[in-house]
Amino acid sequence: MSSFDDPSRAEPRPWRMQRSERGENLSICRVRFDHLENPRTGKVLRRTVLETRDWVNVVALTAEQKLVVVKQFRFGTGAITTEIPGGVIDTGEAPIDAARRELREECGYSSDDWTYLGAVEPNPAFHDNLCHHFLARGVARTHEQELDSGEDIVVAELALDEVRARIRAGEIRHALVLTALQRVLDLRTLPES
Repeated sequence: MSSFDDPSRAEPRPWRMQRSERGENLSICRVRFDHLENPRTGKVLRRTVLETRDWVNVVALTAEQKLVVVKQFRFGTGAITTEIPGGVIDTGEAPIDAARRELREECGYSSDDWTYLGAVEPNPAFHDNLCHHFLARGVARTHEQELDSGEDIVVAELALDEVRARIRAGEIRHALVLTALQRVLDLRTLPES
């Protein structure tokens, strides 16, 4: 019998907070160390939490059904990635306003047709934030890019078949980008028989 079949263990038990310490305040997050009691063993373990503001991602489709993508160097992987526009929600900013701002700043595009696609937890093992996904239809280039000093972004428009091909080839593999795209596009691929 698996623990899923045992009615006395239908849900895992929450860990009890023993204490919490502040770590370094970095530009994109603040480190917190929580000391939590494991409800199964009673042992207190120190766990790292990265406190950060919520993020947004934008699936931006032109009237011709092309996806607006951004190419940029990512420090964590040391590689150029192909992603969709997105970024950090400013303090006091609504997620939809952040999505509009990021599309304009990173790409120079705007739209009057927005749909909220829901949110995902980027990595609940140690992040405390959400990533909100939006669909912008009928996007058009209306501005110049407004990049900050830490950005160097190239913008492109890709046909949806090309997007799917790049995903299958492993060229588009950012998890938050893929979760946003799968809410709009059929990304299923079947193995060759």
